[in-house]
Amino acid sequence: MTIERYIRIIAGLFILASLTLGIEVSPLFVSHWWLAFTAFVGFNLFQFGFTNACPMVFFLKKLGVPDGGLSRAG
Repeated sequence: MTIERYIRIIAGLFILASLTLGIEVSPLFVSHWWLAFTAFVGFNLFQFGFTNACPMVFFLKKLGVPDGGLSRAG
């Protein structure tokens, strides 16, 4: 897998986890402040679309995840 796929998987996981912890009707509700983390991840995805710079890329490169270059369909 490439960095871009890891970014999508990690962002999706973070959003689902923070919504689970931040919405009152969830059986795992902790605090409404978890919704701020959801907004943080969403903002990072938004700016990543324009700038192609993401903080998670730094960590994934340090872990040795290959950079796939151009995206391929399929």
